[in-house]
Amino acid sequence: MSNPQAIVDLTHEVRRLATRKISDINDINRETTFLALNALIEAARAGNAGKGFAVVANQVKHVSRRISEITTDLNKDLAGSLATLTQLGDSMIERLHSHDGQRCADLALNMIDVIDRNLYERSCDVRWWATDSSVVECLTTLEPSSANHVGERLSVILDSYTVYRDIWVLDQRGFVVANGRPGLYSVRGQNVAGTEWFRAAMKTRSGADYVACDVESLALMKHAQVATYSTAIRAGGRADGRVLGVLVVFFDWAPQAGAVVKGVRLSDEEWSRTRCMIVDSAFRVIAASDGQGILTERFRLQADGRQTGFYRATDGTIVSFAATPGYETYRGLGWYGVICQKPE
Repeated sequence: MSNPQAIVDLTHEVRRLATRKISDINDINRETTFLALNALIEAARAGNAGKGFAVVANQVKHVSRRISEITTDLNKDLAGSLATLTQLGDSMIERLHSHDGQRCADLALNMIDVIDRNLYERSCDVRWWATDSSVVECLTTLEPSSANHVGERLSVILDSYTVYRDIWVLDQRGFVVANGRPGLYSVRGQNVAGTEWFRAAMKTRSGADYVACDVESLALMKHAQVATYSTAIRAGGRADGRVLGVLVVFFDWAPQAGAVVKGVRLSDEEWSRTRCMIVDSAFRVIAASDGQGILTERFRLQADGRQTGFYRATDGTIVSFAATPGYETYRGLGWYGVICQKPE
């Protein structure tokens, strides 16, 4: 049974056809009955000359009665059985859709869980590197040689951690003092004091705190799609030290998220009718397996307050979803994993 929906649809069609044909037979039979009745009336008027015709008319009336009995039984037996069959078929399809919907909801949860675990590591990285002695010294002395040295240090880190676009060190005023890829991103001396990730990082209460921001296309990063993490750089690298500035890491979002949404375990046939996405708390598409609508499309997810689940859209598509569960100290940003699967 390669396509159960086609079988159920055919059952519905057979039911409609049987009902229509039985109705047509009944209509014709009623006309025949009227004709026989009229023939009997005319035969009575004709007297002896119409007696033979009356016999035929009575026989037609008898046949019509038998046809009526047969269509009544047929309607009761065939149409009734077909009605039961279509109900069973619809129930089977609904169970199949429920199974597929729940399976895809589980896959959506797996997607967002992989994202959460990955981003949790980013939150650890930014807090760790903010305590690096060369980073702290750079903002303590504010010497050009220190800035050059920390830039080299950040470059080494980036060579080892290939998931990042760049790492920046900012002073208290929001100026970029050093970055790990100056040859690619000429941002030294740029002021980013107006950004959310700088202002929030400056207000963190301790070295254990960090700031995670939604995905954005950043002009200073040549419009690359990045997930930005930041934290305060503190005197002596201590968790309770005086704030000297901010360390910012830019997670290279597009290729990492793309690998997640395209790596869902689906068959080739399922992929032909499936779209996997990550949407943020405002339901903006931030990753999609078809590469469409990223950072521009708003997906109207009908979560209805549920953490996970599925529903059928008006066009028959099964929409399965799961909200970010967070991981360890990373609570997530209200994102959802979403899988849209069209019916077979």
